[in-house]
Order: sequence, then C-alpha cells, then structure tokens
Amino acid sequence: MVEAVQRAAIEDKLTKLVNSFCPVLYEDDETFLKNMEQKNLAGDDIRRYQHWEWTQGVGLYGIWKLFNCTKQEKFLRILTEFFDRQLQIGFPALNVNTVTPFLTMSYVGEYLHSERYLAPCRETARWIVEHFPRTEEDGFQHITSDARNDQELWDDTLFMTVLFLANMGRIEGNAGYLEEAKRQILLHAKYLADPETGLWYHGWTFRGRHNFAKAFWGRGNCWVTIAIPEFLQMAPCDPATEKTLTELLLRQVQALAREQDPSGMWHTLLDDPDSYVEASATCGFGYGILRAAHTGRLDRRFEETAWRALAPILEQIDDEGILHQVSYGTPMGRESRDFYKNIPLKCMPYGQALAILFLIECLLDPKLVEPAPVGCHS
Repeated sequence: MVEAVQRAAIEDKLTKLVNSFCPVLYEDDETFLKNMEQKNLAGDDIRRYQHWEWTQGVGLYGIWKLFNCTKQEKFLRILTEFFDRQLQIGFPALNVNTVTPFLTMSYVGEYLHSERYLAPCRETARWIVEHFPRTEEDGFQHITSDARNDQELWDDTLFMTVLFLANMGRIEGNAGYLEEAKRQILLHAKYLADPETGLWYHGWTFRGRHNFAKAFWGRGNCWVTIAIPEFLQMAPCDPATEKTLTELLLRQVQALAREQDPSGMWHTLLDDPDSYVEASATCGFGYGILRAAHTGRLDRRFEETAWRALAPILEQIDDEGILHQVSYGTPMGRESRDFYKNIPLKCMPYGQALAILFLIECLLDPKLVEPAPVGCHS
C-alpha cells in the first residue's frame, strides 16, 4: 500500500515539474537550430521549426494530460497560447517530428470545438495519408526536418506520427485513418519487435535489410510502451488486432521487468548495464505500464514494475522542477551500440513531459490511500 506521505511527495514534485515547464518549452535548442541552418530539407524559415518539433510535441502532450486530469484552465491556457503563437509564425514542412505537436492540438481543437485548431490538423492528417514518404510495404519512412532516412522505419514514429493519425480518425470518424494507423503499428512491429526478447530495435532499413546496430534503445522502446495502450484507447480494434497488439505489449513489458536496474530505472541500452540509467525512458515505461494496467490491457501485477521506478525518478527531479539524467535527442545508431552511450544528458521538454505523465498516472492509481485530485480521471 502506498503511504499518504508518498502522495504528497508525488504532488510536490509534479507541481515543481509543471512550474518549470514553460521556460523549458520555449527554450531554444541551439544545437538543433545550428544544424537546421545547414540541413533544413525544406528550406523553410527556421523560426517555424524553433518551437514546433517532436521535443515540444511530447511536452505539449504532457500538459494536455494534466489539463484533462485537473480541468485547471491555466493548463489549457498554456496550450492555446502556444498554438496561437505558432499559427502566427506558420507551420514548418511536415515530417515525422513536426507532426507531433498536432496530436495535442487535435485534442484541444476537439475540446474547444475550434476550427482554428482543428483545420490545420485536418490538413495534416490528409497529408499523412496522401503524401507521406513511404518505404517498401508502404511504411511511414522516418523523414525528419534534416534527414530523409530513405527506406527506414524507426520506433519513434509510432508516438510522433501514428498516434496523431489515429486520434484524427477517432475525432472525424474516419475509418481509413484508423486502419492506416493500425497497419503502421503492425508493420513497425514486424520489423522492429525482436521475437526472441520482446524488446524493440530502434530501426530497420529496407536498403540493407537489417536493424542497424541492433540496439534496444531505452527511449525508443518507451514510445512503444506508451503508443500501444494509447492507440487502443483511441481506436477500438477488431478482436484479432487487439489481441496481437496486447501480446506485443505484454512481451515487451515482461522483458522490461527482466532488464530493470536494481535502482528501479532502466539503462539507455536496455540490455547493457554499463550504459547509463536514463530518466525519460524510465518515466515513459512507468507511464505506459500503469496506463496499460489501468485500462485493462495488462494484468495489474505488472504495476509493481512501474512503481519501482517512482522513487528514483522523484530523486531525479530537483527543487527547481528539472528532471535530470535525460538523454538528448538521439538519431539512429547505425553501426555501434556504443553510439547511444555517448549521447549527452540535457534537460529537455520531453523529459519534463514524460515525468509529468508518469506522476499523473501514479496519482490515478487506486493503491494510493487518498482519492485522486478532484476532476482527475483515467
């Protein structure tokens, strides 16, 4: 049984995370912007990418979940002000990563019944279906703002693009969008889910027909742990597909339980204890496992794996509300697993957001001896 004092600790750290969030959300990523000066594939105004990438997209999703849980208007205001600012600047060229912020915009547009926000989402969903670069077997090629990644599938795509398409399918009642999202998850699983361990490789190339460095990258795997239960809540599937996706998730979570570090965290290379423990992946696993258990996708015995991660994550959140031990944005490790060990650690919006998601889901757990905050619901 979780003590009341633990609820207070979770709420205290959650408050600090949220208070620190806006400065991090709007903080310029100088490394990214400098790279974009040389490698901007679309030749767009770089200001359009400045705060409209996957890093902000994941962050916005955390704030949406917080608003949906508490119904506090201040959180909705953070989102609408962010979107209004971008509408004035204009959107960058679409790719896997620049689609990500539209996931939260679609929820906000639906909640507010606002075409101001829904119209760009409708255009983006149509573009995905009609124009998204494809691999063999019609997979979503992992094209980013600075790299085409020709004929490559990455596990990141499931959260960054596929969830948005599924949500627009739900909002618009568009069965075609839902079917395409489902097919993308199954296709990515075909080439990325390792049949031996249950963990997922970071990527696959149809050019060389291999999984690059064969890395079971932590944060890449956490996108899967989040995406499957979220997708199943957005898009009820036929029994066979639901069973397949649930079994994929179950096998991954069983592997995660085996690979969990004694500290309760996970390593950036899940099967390499010599790689550093990494907080954003740990939060993603914690959230995804609890979310799946709370929505009936996993047996509740797996909750213990997620709860073991709570104490070390609370320790990684400092008094300023910054989550430490977060790995920076990570491209494909194409030749060596050691590539992942050398990714630097840096405070990032997605780290803050994944911690917010994890702590919110902890507060929704019936194990807590006090009721969840008023207005909170799963």
